[in-house]
Amino acid sequence: MPRPVFLFLIAAILVPGSLPLTAQKFLPKTIQFKGDPEYTDQELLDAAGLKRGVTLTSAEMQDHASQLMDSGVFDNLTYKFNGVDLVFTLVPAAQLFPMRLENLPLTPGKELDAQLHDRFPLYHGKVPVEGGLLDQVRQALEEMLAAKGISAAITATPFTDPKLHKVAAISIAIASPPVEVGEIHLDTASSSLDPKAQEILAKLAGSAYDAEGSPNQIATYLGNFYHDQGYLEAEIHANPQGAPVITPEAIRIPFLVSVSPGPLYKLKSIQLAPGLVVAQADFDRQSTIHPGEIAGGQRLTEEWEFMARQYHNKGFMKASVHPDPSFDRAQGTVSFTVTVEPGPVYTMGKLTIENVSDDLRAMILAEWKMPAGAVFNEGAIRNLFAIGDANPKLKQIFATVKCTYELRPNDFARTVDVVLRLEKKN
Repeated sequence: MPRPVFLFLIAAILVPGSLPLTAQKFLPKTIQFKGDPEYTDQELLDAAGLKRGVTLTSAEMQDHASQLMDSGVFDNLTYKFNGVDLVFTLVPAAQLFPMRLENLPLTPGKELDAQLHDRFPLYHGKVPVEGGLLDQVRQALEEMLAAKGISAAITATPFTDPKLHKVAAISIAIASPPVEVGEIHLDTASSSLDPKAQEILAKLAGSAYDAEGSPNQIATYLGNFYHDQGYLEAEIHANPQGAPVITPEAIRIPFLVSVSPGPLYKLKSIQLAPGLVVAQADFDRQSTIHPGEIAGGQRLTEEWEFMARQYHNKGFMKASVHPDPSFDRAQGTVSFTVTVEPGPVYTMGKLTIENVSDDLRAMILAEWKMPAGAVFNEGAIRNLFAIGDANPKLKQIFATVKCTYELRPNDFARTVDVVLRLEKKN
């Protein structure tokens, strides 16, 4: 962080024998702040430890300026006193970031922000990557936890958004002791859980707690279970409920789960929209779920994945399959109309083959049917691994190993790099 350039000008006449400049006291008529309208003058006065109507030495003025600068909220700061007005010119920090309370048993939002702002006037819901304000907020959160009986060490680190590939927040997390999902209870308004659903909850208890991720994980796992049973409109909600259970080993956050299964659905039909790359007859022929059968979520997902692969085989790597359901709740049936947004065509990029000898790599390359620049076809990879009688030696090798592949699309060049891996079977 760049250090400030403190400019201090005194419009005063020094006479022989007078006190040194640093020891003289001055009474500013006004104290002004310029350059950062985000903060009120009162907030800046409080943050700097300044009060109007108080005499100051030049050293004290510099101390108050340093107090502001050390907050980390400003990239630079200068000040001057012209004999009447003390004027601070502020350069706002290029970036301040919101906080992500990763595993803290505190509720983020307006109430917590208000508490922090009352203590730290420059806290407006965001903190710097480093500096006094970040340290103050981290310490305040530790104190809030201590008031709940939780003695914990908190870390503050930049959080990089995996999609944007840049810092998007400051991650605030309890480093020790571990924070875990505690006991998960079913609310009294919900129907009793299936034993297998109970097993899911039992496995999730004891997992690492994340303020945002844990409620979603519990609801998703339990929701997937009900969807797979044909309860396609099941509503699952999971929220921390009750005081944390504190032991020497861990902090455990209890949860309350509500479950509304809704109707059990059977499949009525799956209708493809006109113009798709898959004909209705071909789709029906490969389908593993038929009208009248329970509309299990996993079985339906496999149908949509089949559709996506057909588009991948023609280079449409970003194809988005949209199965639009139509529920007949009275009859307990569901029909789907399937549309697809194909997106742009991708071509083959670079091929890499890992965990093989040079001779085996040459043998695989000789059978590879998708040169660089050709329209990408994911099916060509599966055809290679199922090479059959075309190359008996490769067929024998592939039968003894685990064949996997990784696709690495380049959205800018619209190419797909492929990594083939041959690994020993467990």
